[in-house]
Amino acid sequence: MKLDRARELIEVQLQFKSGYNRNSVRMILAEVQKIHGQGAVDQLIRELDLENRFDLKPGSDFSGLR
Repeated sequence: MKLDRARELIEVQLQFKSGYNRNSVRMILAEVQKIHGQGAVDQLIRELDLENRFDLKPGSDFSGLR
C-alpha cells in the first residue's frame, strides 16, 4: 500500500470517530509498517494527529495485527 493511499484511508476513518474506526486505523498502520517501516507509521501518526484522536503513539508496534 502506498503512503498516499494509507493517508486517504485513515482520513476516511477519522470522519467516523468510533472504536471500530480506531481498529481499522491500526490495521492500516500495520500494513504501512510491514511495507514502509516504523518511520512511515510514526510520520502518519504525527501528521494525522492520531495520538490525540485515537491514542495511537509514535513508536507503537502494529506488526502483530493481521
